[in-house]
Amino acid sequence: MPMLDVDGGTLYFNVKGKGIPIVFIHPPVLTSFNFKYQIKELSKYFQVITFDIRGHGKSQYSSKPITYSLIISDIKQLLNHLEVKKAFICGYSAGASIVLEFLLTSEDQALGGIVISGMSEISDWRLMKRISFAIKLAKAGAVSLLAWSVSWSNSNTQKQFIKMFIESKKGDARNIQQYYEYCLHYNCTNQLENIHIPIILVYGEQDKQFYDYAQLLHKKLPCNELKFIKNVDHRIPTKTANALNKIIIQYINKHYLEK
Repeated sequence: MPMLDVDGGTLYFNVKGKGIPIVFIHPPVLTSFNFKYQIKELSKYFQVITFDIRGHGKSQYSSKPITYSLIISDIKQLLNHLEVKKAFICGYSAGASIVLEFLLTSEDQALGGIVISGMSEISDWRLMKRISFAIKLAKAGAVSLLAWSVSWSNSNTQKQFIKMFIESKKGDARNIQQYYEYCLHYNCTNQLENIHIPIILVYGEQDKQFYDYAQLLHKKLPCNELKFIKNVDHRIPTKTANALNKIIIQYINKHYLEK
């Protein structure tokens, strides 16, 4: 099992395939297993790099609080360890906010950004309420309950649910709580105009709650494309993997391979 020692913790990671690198970033509670279908398909064409954020899945508890800057530092250490100079940075949900922060702070190590069901801020009361409740559960140590909930909603088969649940419930409640808390208060909307690297924005047509977030990013990011996938809500990586994988392949072909 590949592990990388980082300051204050140990990081589980996985690399499959060869070619242009893509780093995938998962949201709180979930793990790199969430990108199972991307690993399987995209590794035929690219080098797919996944990892469990500290205190999640197979990665050990972090003595340092989980912040986006810490996660980005870990990604950069992982890229250096793999001798990767630049990569496409892809994030799902809260992981997509880390993509934006990465491009704001470390654009020199990015080929482009892939935002899946993401946001630059949390401004609607429904999402605030959901995340606040998740924070309370994490604070109470109810990792198994959180893991069951997110695994059930993100799975499209019983087998996938079981595996996702097993991996997710390994997380440390303290680090999960920190990740949720940072997500709740993060806001980079006023800095979006400073990101000039190409970004693809991918959302589900049925994810009505995130329409405003999608339009906000589309309006403020200088170089972006906005794609909506039919017959899916927020949970794109697992629910409509084929459509997402196709969009990613086309995006990389357009912004890298055709140059």
